[in-house]
Amino acid sequence: MDRSSIIGERAPIFWGACLAITAGVLLHLPMLSMARHMGNRLAGMPMDAGMWLGMALIILGVPAAIYGALPRHRAPHGSHAQTNFEASNDTPLNRWHAIVLAILTLGLIIDVMKPATLGFVLPGMRAEYGISKAEVALLPLTALIGTTVGSLVWGWLADIYGRRVSILLSTILFVSTSICGAMPLFELNLLMCFLMGSSAGGMLPVVYTLLAEIMPPRHRPWVLVLVGGTGLIGGYLAASGSAHTFEPTFGWRVLWLQGFPTGLLLLALARFIPESPRFLAERRRMDELADMERKYGIVARPKEPVPPDAAVAPRGMVS
Repeated sequence: MDRSSIIGERAPIFWGACLAITAGVLLHLPMLSMARHMGNRLAGMPMDAGMWLGMALIILGVPAAIYGALPRHRAPHGSHAQTNFEASNDTPLNRWHAIVLAILTLGLIIDVMKPATLGFVLPGMRAEYGISKAEVALLPLTALIGTTVGSLVWGWLADIYGRRVSILLSTILFVSTSICGAMPLFELNLLMCFLMGSSAGGMLPVVYTLLAEIMPPRHRPWVLVLVGGTGLIGGYLAASGSAHTFEPTFGWRVLWLQGFPTGLLLLALARFIPESPRFLAERRRMDELADMERKYGIVARPKEPVPPDAAVAPRGMVS
């Protein structure tokens, strides 16, 4: 499987943008390091030249990464509407299923960890910015609004441009919004928190959809429950563990920086995240579709026609 099949036909643009975003986040770290000698406080401090340059690299890098990840042309949507792509019911789970389960579970843990961290940063944020309970409550509100918007936008993107691209774009936002911990103004935290919520909301539905597409039918129920439960519990444990370990020494701001290394880890593992088989068929990427058949047992079958005497619910009936 070549690189272009993983991140689209504009690989140099995508990876160049990822490097720019990474550099942009790293340029915020000196300011955070200085804050440690000032009681981990940045409220009201002016942003230095490095932070402004880092912000510019991130603002330019995110749209460039999106452009680089998207295919050049949209697939003819619905061209395989009468075809089912799934493994047979008796297909056994193998090491490829296990790898995908491990990576997507890790993705959900990172996804859940982002909003779970809110409860641990609110007290320190309120004390540092000197704001009321009502004002600091805007932070989780903004994050939840972003989560709702992200679920809608990423669901649409996943149908048009593929599951893997959607997961990659969520990961890019994970990395980008990790600079929330370096924001000297509460209003900038609100903006970053909205973007963070958008990325978190985009990951969850796409992961579940992808798992449902590649898992054999008889294994889907327990696999989805296992991944969902592990991601939820693991995310809260990771957030609370990080707060216990790092917050007493480095303050609440360091908790936002978790999105940086964890996002880079997901990017490194992107090669092992499969694509939707229907998406591959619609884009006529038959080599990759054949590879999915070999690894996951995915085969294409015509949909069974609906029997002419099938029961139909009367119009106007409310279930």
